[in-house]
Amino acid sequence: MKLLFEKYLKGRAGFDLTGVASFRTGVNRWERYEAWPPKKGFKESKLFLTTDGGLGMTAPAAGGKAAVSYSADPANPVPYRNRPIQSTYGDGSKWRTWLVEDQRFVSGRKDLANFSSSVLEKDVTVTGDVVADLFASTTGTDGDFVVKLIDVYPDDTPAPMAGYQLMIVDEIFRGRYQKSFEVPEALTPGKVTEYKWSLHGADHTFLKGHRMMVEVQSSWFPLYDRNPQTFVPNIMTAPTGAYQEQTVSIYGSEKYPSHLEFLVPDGD
Repeated sequence: MKLLFEKYLKGRAGFDLTGVASFRTGVNRWERYEAWPPKKGFKESKLFLTTDGGLGMTAPAAGGKAAVSYSADPANPVPYRNRPIQSTYGDGSKWRTWLVEDQRFVSGRKDLANFSSSVLEKDVTVTGDVVADLFASTTGTDGDFVVKLIDVYPDDTPAPMAGYQLMIVDEIFRGRYQKSFEVPEALTPGKVTEYKWSLHGADHTFLKGHRMMVEVQSSWFPLYDRNPQTFVPNIMTAPTGAYQEQTVSIYGSEKYPSHLEFLVPDGD
């Protein structure tokens, strides 16, 4: 920033940025691109969710189970940061750093689904807009889907990062807006539906020895209000009886290949 001000406010040399400068986390260095997302030197890739709780770059083959299921209860929502949740701007509040908080505080819950790769044998760089393409069903008529892409550190990493689950990108999608953000519609119970939305941009390298992890959940409270999981015209005025526990299923089959989409460097 200092160099930018030197050039454009004082007319001095030293700032030669053309296009985009991106700080690549994981390896912690600056990268230069002609555009964002990068157009040259990268290719499209997909990371598939498998029915045994794994992740892989290969699309699922025919056969096998079709889903991983969990029960989501609005009376016990998944928190977005560790409880007790402090006041946003209070003394000692961790709100300012919640996006890099260790996700192990929720990963052991039974009301979400975790998908993990094997230990990486080489570095894997994820760049550009990360998109979730999720095939899911619910026993309710509405529901939320939260997807997180997480970097899992090795257990032998020096403290405090041993086993740390670092969230790289994340976002929520409310099922009622699957067809239109202007006109919400009820979901059909039990129907497998495709939900596709951006988890935002990333430029991150998962280092050799780490694992990639995708976490799917159906609440993120109180960052987002609780979904009753039954369709109501206005969630803000939903009656108490509308809030009902539902079973959510995440698919990873040949017919319903849930996955993340992103760019990787050519040659990876």
